[in-house]
Amino acid sequence: MKVVIPLYNKILKVVSFFSKQLKFDKFAKKTGRKLALTINQIISLALFKQKNNIATKKSLHEILKPDCSYKTLVVNLNRFANLGAIILFLLMRINRNSQHPVKHIDSTDIPVCLFKNANLHKTMKGLASFGNSGKGTYFGLKMHLIADLKKQILAVKFTSGKVDDRKMVIPLSRELAGIFIADAGYVSKKLSAEFYQEHKRILLVKPRKNMRKLMTKFQEYLYKTRVLIEFNFRSLKMFYGLITSLPRSVAGYFANYVWSLLAYQVV
Repeated sequence: MKVVIPLYNKILKVVSFFSKQLKFDKFAKKTGRKLALTINQIISLALFKQKNNIATKKSLHEILKPDCSYKTLVVNLNRFANLGAIILFLLMRINRNSQHPVKHIDSTDIPVCLFKNANLHKTMKGLASFGNSGKGTYFGLKMHLIADLKKQILAVKFTSGKVDDRKMVIPLSRELAGIFIADAGYVSKKLSAEFYQEHKRILLVKPRKNMRKLMTKFQEYLYKTRVLIEFNFRSLKMFYGLITSLPRSVAGYFANYVWSLLAYQVV
């Protein structure tokens, strides 16, 4: 498959680097019929789709015209999402090596369908649930994220939409240190005490409006930086196709989330 689109070739070059480092060639078929596309090409196609916010795999197939059928493309984009996840986790490890001491923790809603279709939705029925966000009630998942002051993603987890954000703080922040900033939804004396490690890490939660709690100027400054994690959420949703209701399988949904996060990190 030969594509002359500069962005695709740039992505392919980056993917080939990680593929070589992680020895992805061992996942290629050794016997039987060979893949119509190489693993590097499949991953690059997935990242090209998310980078350009192409809504459907059908449109991707029509734009780049890969040397395979549309059905084969769909199967392979879902099949090799696990390798995309490996690259994503490696990148988060690399980000941790240069992490800023100030970090932000938050979650965002990931609807899996229109709210009016929630009771009829079957694909994600066992994993999704009704949750509440600033925009109201939705049916779907939550994405919990930790990013630093440089907007580098350090940790990410997906849960059902009804999961309390506070329950994910300890599992999400494992092996991380520094000053963690969170909004009022994370208020909990028990959590703050459990999270705290002397000379290693502390959780600063913005007080609710009805709480009588004094803030230092430094704390006030730190709370204002929390908006940076919202930029990550906005970019992923608006420009990298994080939100979708089109997949017909659980694997398809999670493949979309992996490719979206990975495209945001490498392209």
